Amino acid sequence: MVERLRHDEQPDPEPVGATAGGDPPIQLVRMRRRHLRSVLRIEGQVYPRPWSLTLYMSELNLRGSRHYVVARCDGQVVGYAGALYAADEAHITTLAVDPAWHRRHIGTRLLSHQAAAARAHGSRHLTLEVRVSNVAAQELYRRFGFEPEGIRKNYYAEVHEDAIVMWARNIDSDEYAARLAAIDAALPSPTVDDVTER
Repeated sequence: MVERLRHDEQPDPEPVGATAGGDPPIQLVRMRRRHLRSVLRIEGQVYPRPWSLTLYMSELNLRGSRHYVVARCDGQVVGYAGALYAADEAHITTLAVDPAWHRRHIGTRLLSHQAAAARAHGSRHLTLEVRVSNVAAQELYRRFGFEPEGIRKNYYAEVHEDAIVMWARNIDSDEYAARLAAIDAALPSPTVDDVTER
């Protein structure tokens, strides 16, 4: 299991009307080795203690219990997200957006995909950790039905900050499917989801 599950940076708070036109479509594809150079570049920009190439390679080799995707625009990796599956739960292990691409709904698209993939995998609940100070991310997660259920003291030791543990329960329900559909419908443009296997 990954020791340091994280997903604590600004995924993109997305004000109303941001980038409503003009941007090329965002394509989601399964993360592959060829994407890792771009992923590591973003890691270095957004995390104080980025994951290593070795760790990502290890995660990508655990296909039965992990699901990693990248968001691309015109072939450029602009964000990525990962999830770990265990029993009837899915854990968002990472979610990051290139700072140059914030406020373009990429974090929303990645989280929506991961939630749908978790449902397709048979997960009933979805969890993640977020920094106590990252209010923008917490607001995004609440849109997806996440609620705070605990605190992990000094979870982000490199910055001496606690994590809020958030859960979205019953993601296998029709109500949650409707929530995801509403979130996707509110995006200014459709997401091209080319992930062939969940």
